[in-house]
Parts: sequence; structure tokens; C-alpha cells
Amino acid sequence: MALRYFFILGAVLFCHDLALSQKTIISGTAPGAERKLIRVSSPGDLITFWEKPLGSARVDSAGRFTISVALDKITVASVFIDFHRSELILEPSRKYELRIYPPDDDVYTEVDPLVESQSLNCAIIKPDSTELNNLVGEFDSLYSGFLTQNFNALYHDRNKVLLDTFRIQINQRFGNVKKPYFINHISYKIASLEQLTQYYNKSQLAKKYFSDKPVLYNNLEYMDFFNNYFSKYLTVTSNVLRKIDLHPVLKSADPYTGLLKSMTADTLLKNNRLRELVMLKGMMELYSTPGYDQAEVLSVIKRAGEKSPFAENREVAENMISLLTKLKSGTQAPDFTLINREQKEVSLKSLRGKPVVLCFWTTYCDECLSEMELIRPLYDSYKDKVHFVSVSADKSFTKMLFFIKLKKNFIWTFLHIGDHVEVLKDYDVSTYPLFVLIDKEGKIYKYPAAQPNNGLEAELQKISEE
Repeated sequence: MALRYFFILGAVLFCHDLALSQKTIISGTAPGAERKLIRVSSPGDLITFWEKPLGSARVDSAGRFTISVALDKITVASVFIDFHRSELILEPSRKYELRIYPPDDDVYTEVDPLVESQSLNCAIIKPDSTELNNLVGEFDSLYSGFLTQNFNALYHDRNKVLLDTFRIQINQRFGNVKKPYFINHISYKIASLEQLTQYYNKSQLAKKYFSDKPVLYNNLEYMDFFNNYFSKYLTVTSNVLRKIDLHPVLKSADPYTGLLKSMTADTLLKNNRLRELVMLKGMMELYSTPGYDQAEVLSVIKRAGEKSPFAENREVAENMISLLTKLKSGTQAPDFTLINREQKEVSLKSLRGKPVVLCFWTTYCDECLSEMELIRPLYDSYKDKVHFVSVSADKSFTKMLFFIKLKKNFIWTFLHIGDHVEVLKDYDVSTYPLFVLIDKEGKIYKYPAAQPNNGLEAELQKISEE
């Protein structure tokens, strides 16, 4: 059965004793993707969605691949070929035989990978009746059809009888399925409908689904419900907490402890683990809220990452720091290894010792070409003090090579993105050209940096003297 292209809102019962990691094998065929890299990743947590790699493999000349990943819990993963993706529920110690049909890309048509990404057509070969992807896919299809057909009746008319009828139909169809993952998936999907119809008031919903329940960190449906329910909870939606002036608490000697203590006033947050997680979500929202000092907010998150008694909350806090400070001055520049014009590998890490001017460009970008013409005089002036690196995002290595061979004066380092499109994501490349200045220790100095026609030389003079 072909996987539907959905970001699965799944669930798994939380267990305080983490299971040992077990090997999950993903193998199969990907005709048309010979010699391409297949990557598998998962969200690091379901608040920040800070991507964590699970494994990768290159498709062989016969179109086959095998990837082994270590899992200690059911995980929703993304499978990538180039910038195309599909989602797959992975269970520990299970084997998956896939057939992946990469999109029929026109090699002559250039696209921006981060804008033109597509879904992979992916199918599990011979799945059994208890296979989670099939169960979730079937339920989600019924759920989507019900919601589409009855949205007005549910949202505007608050038709609770209609929801009860759907609940009965789902129980008749799936009542014999005993998999906790799937049971939770259904439960929190229904919770979203109860919220939509106002089947319960806000306090009743919290008591039913949060107050006396474990925090299901790896349950996408639980966390989706969590993220919706606790959106702007500290400042807007909590009748208790919104009355608290957070500014003096954030400026106190120990704002982390002060915030948690203040939040005990909300009786819906009796659960210590839940209360701290709600605080972390609130801090991530405050970081981009005008009127709040970002350094103060970051200090609370950092303290949670160090002091929290809950390992999962510490991980969330650490991912928040990575997300909120990504590409900020002084943070580590994402490393990469790409091939140069001689098809030899060059890593960003290997260039440490001198600052780096990093430029992302394409041959079909007119502005890129005009800016690179202005790089040559800068290269002549600073080549002994600064590395110049231009990364081509063209589909074809040959196209990049043909272009720079025509430009005899383009003699600095040129690299090709190849199938490592994750580099574009790491650097948030949404437009070309993009210039980045990296200091001699491999840390972000300026992002984005000025372009050659608008101040790059002044920045180069400054960084080369430091």
C-alpha cells in the first residue's frame, strides 16, 4: 500500500525506563536514483523539530539500498532523496522493504530545492495487517474525510452527536487493534475534534489529556495537541498566568526557579514535568515577542538544559538553544564536505585557521554572476588572509564546471552541492547569492554578510585584522 504523503501525527505510550536501542533495517529499491544519497532523519523533539540524522546510504548501480538505524522507541522519520521526502513510521528491530519512485526531475530545469521540494512516492512491500503505516494511513484517511465533510457542523454548529457517531464508527473499525501507538494516535486525533467542537471546556480538556497523564514526548499527535493547547499560554490563554508580570521574574537572580514557582498558581500544571515543558514552550515564544530581552529568555532555557531533573526536557532545552541561536554571531558554522572542481572533497572544517567568505550561488542567477565578478579583486587583495569559497547549488556538477572553465579569472575555491542539499537547509539559503562570513575558528562572524557591491570589503578588512 502506497504511503500517503502526510506528516504523521502518531503516538506511543511514554515509558520512564528507556529501552535499549535496537537495529531497524530500511532496504529496498529506488529506480532512477542510482548513486544518489538516501538520508533518514527524525525530529529531535516535537516542539522545536530540530532535525536529527538517523542514517544514510548511497543507492547502488542496481538501484538498491540498505540503511540501518538504531532506535529505542517508535519513531516518525523523514526519508530524503535530494530535496524530495516521504514520511515513515519506524519500529525498533523491524525490517522495512521499500520501493521508492523518485520524481521524474527534468535535469535541464533548475529549481530552488527549498522551494520546489516534492513528496517521494514510497510504498512498503508486503506489509502485514498490523503494520503501523497502514493502520495510521487508513485511519487518517477516514478522519480527513469526516473532518472535510462535517467541518461546519463541528466548528460552527458544535454538533457533538456527530462526533459521538464518528467515535463509534472508529471503535467498530479499529477496536480490536491493541497497539498502544495506534490507540494513542486515535485518542489524540479525537481530542483535537473535541477541542474543535468544544465538547469539553478548556479546563476539562487539560484534566482529561494532560494533568494526570504522562508526557508523551515522542507522540506526534499528543505533541500537536500540546502545542495547540499551550500556544501563548504564559501570556494570553491561561487565565492565571497571563496576570503575572513576567519581566521582573526574568530579571531576577534565578528566573528559571522563579518562573516554575509562579506557574504553580495554575492548578492545571500540577505535573512538574508538564509545567516545565509548558515553560520551555513559552520561553521559545517569548524569544521572538517584542518587549522581552532575548538574552534573559535564553538564560532560562539554558538553565533548564542544565538543571532540569527530566532528561527529555533537557533535550528540548538544548534543541531550543540550537534553534534560536542558529547562524547567530559566535555560534559554530554548520560543517560540510563537498567536492571541488577537481572532484576532491573539501570540508569547511579543513579551512580553519583563516576566515572564510562563503557564497551560495547558481549559474542561472544573474545577480550571482555579477557579484562574483566583483569577488576577483577582493580575492587578489585578501587571498593570503581569507579563504574564498563559492558553493554552487546547480543540479549538475558539469554545468558548474563548464561555467567556471569559461571564467578563467575565477580561481578561488568552487564547490558543488551535489546531493547534500541539507547544507542549504543548514544555512537557511532561501535566495541567491547568499554570503556568509566565518571566522578563523569556524564560527559565524556575520550572517548574512554584505555582498561585494555593498560593503563586503569593509567586513573583510575587519575580520582579517582580528
